[in-house]
Amino acid sequence: MLAKDTKPGAIIKQNEAPLIIESVMVQSPSARGGATLYKFRARNLVTKQKVDLSCKGTDNLEEADFQRREATFMFADAEQIHFLDQEDYNQWSLLAADIEEEMQYVTEDLQGILVLIYDEQCVGIQLPATVELKITECDPGVKGNSATSRNKPAKLETGLTIQVPEYLKQDQVVKIDTRTGAFLSRA
Repeated sequence: MLAKDTKPGAIIKQNEAPLIIESVMVQSPSARGGATLYKFRARNLVTKQKVDLSCKGTDNLEEADFQRREATFMFADAEQIHFLDQEDYNQWSLLAADIEEEMQYVTEDLQGILVLIYDEQCVGIQLPATVELKITECDPGVKGNSATSRNKPAKLETGLTIQVPEYLKQDQVVKIDTRTGAFLSRA
């Protein structure tokens, strides 16, 4: 795959290690004949370390031999989170510390979770781009303060706290972007 065609979420192989691309930055040259540089922020799926890559748009990046399989959240214990593969009903377990950021968006009935399988081992999960979560705690909006768009903190059913518009109330369901953690809309 060419570097210029690589998007966030793509999984590549670099130095025999699988990397998932988290962000892409394009740097255009100011001089004639200069090559456009693509700077990637990636995470090693085995060691969980962040890696920065820089390459030209015509450089070739090797795709990792990876499988993405649909799964559902089963349960969590003190150390591990367990998922059930929807294709062959295999159970995959991951250390809770490795995916604690992703678990802020996971509920029991969340559909669209993908487990990432590399060399017959589960090395991570990929969440849907958006999730719908219920507001469990937030301050009430003050009447007459709607002339400007102000935000307030709201605690969601998973324990995640985000900024939402002032007009939202407790028990409403909101749509959240899992990549940025930002409020998108009411559900």
